[in-house]
Amino acid sequence: MPDKVCEACREDAESLSDEAIQQELVKTPGWDLKPRGDIPVISRRYEFDDFVSALAFTNKVGALAEGKGHHPELITEWGAVTVSWWSHRIRGLHELDFVMARQTDTLADA
Repeated sequence: MPDKVCEACREDAESLSDEAIQQELVKTPGWDLKPRGDIPVISRRYEFDDFVSALAFTNKVGALAEGKGHHPELITEWGAVTVSWWSHRIRGLHELDFVMARQTDTLADA
């Protein structure tokens, strides 16, 4: 899928329907739908051997996010990083959130 600019950050961007979210989850294995109140959020926990590796991954995801202008929640701890994507402005999930999730997986596999 080609790189996308943060179209999800526009106030007129459309959030995905529940059906579309389920279809995207099938294409994005390992990610879980974890709503926060009425806001759908996708999250994944990545495991590492130590804090240095977890922090390096956090920095890679941060650079990816900054390059797209679309930012996740990142929780970094010893041996793990939890990444959560959603589109803050539209208070929902956009196709770009799933694109970013798959790109995050690519970084983890590198």
